[in-house]
Amino acid sequence: MRSSLLSLWLLGGAFAARPFLNEPDTGFDEYFGSLKAADLAPLDSLVGLPDFEEAARRMLPIANYTYYRNGAAGEWSYRNNLEVFNRYAIRPRMMIDVTNLAASFPRSTTILGHNFSAPFFIAPCARGDYGNIDAEKGLVEAAAAEDVLYIPSLSAFLSIEQITAYKTDGQVTFQQAYLNSNETATKELFARVKASGAKAIVFSVDSAANGNRQRAARYGASSTDVSYTLITWEFYERLKTLTDIPIVLKARSTRDLSIESRAAAKLTGRSPLEVAIEINQKDPNIFKEIEVYADGGVRYGADVVKMLALGVRAVGIGRPFMFANVWGTEGVTRAIKLLKTEIGLDAANMGVANLKNIDQSIFVWTPNSVPA
Repeated sequence: MRSSLLSLWLLGGAFAARPFLNEPDTGFDEYFGSLKAADLAPLDSLVGLPDFEEAARRMLPIANYTYYRNGAAGEWSYRNNLEVFNRYAIRPRMMIDVTNLAASFPRSTTILGHNFSAPFFIAPCARGDYGNIDAEKGLVEAAAAEDVLYIPSLSAFLSIEQITAYKTDGQVTFQQAYLNSNETATKELFARVKASGAKAIVFSVDSAANGNRQRAARYGASSTDVSYTLITWEFYERLKTLTDIPIVLKARSTRDLSIESRAAAKLTGRSPLEVAIEINQKDPNIFKEIEVYADGGVRYGADVVKMLALGVRAVGIGRPFMFANVWGTEGVTRAIKLLKTEIGLDAANMGVANLKNIDQSIFVWTPNSVPA
């Protein structure tokens, strides 16, 4: 029987010779041409998730911006994560009544039995203080205000206890963790997580060693630690005996999932969309038997709709919310609302009448050619 608590955080990569636009050209430069470099753009003038990064890049110290922006090595995986969604299309359906689509949004998503207002969550990201003096406060408060899941990173600037203090009554959060063979330290961490009220532990199994982050190294925003961490299935089984809190696996990608007694992850350099496609091709029942989450490259409502069509339960978003947090709670709240609106508009234009019932048949399985 498969574990019902496996999640996929899927990152990926591919190289292309054409120029790469970190943010799309939607008129930002012209509209904000007179904005001073150190000034924040007015929130009500930001119209999509990419706007938050472009505005934050203009005013954050370069090292702070780099900490959020950097990717591994030559950053081909980072680039592919953003571009891959445009290589796959949705087949729109016409003449369908979508007027009740908005009614399917409230409490539309269930993650490990907990209800949320939208099929996306704030993924674990470290050092909220690099974007805002209040650090992760804005992420906690906006998640509560908009009823979405927030998963704090163990490397957050605020401690588990400080983050807990900002939570509202009844707010559901999970807690990301890096775990090693120091069982005493692990038990202490599990006790803190349980005391915080977090409903799940998100165990990063894709961090056996630190990443090769050259952009970050250039600006002093990366770790120089070259130690290695023991992460095996035997270790995972032992961890489950140390706590009664569900442990969700966070992996860079998982293509091969065991059909017998447990879920197994095979790490690759693929995007979440590509891995979700491959899972559908090899064993689509996986999406029915376990909860699958994906994190990487999502910037638009259409991206979310495509992942849902493939069977992903919910989509994690990290960098855009870290950049939105430069504006604090109001910034993250606006980013969440903008994405909710986009999901509704894009789903409606694709002929989706109910967010819970997206049919895989709307997904075009053959990728478009990539322009040179």
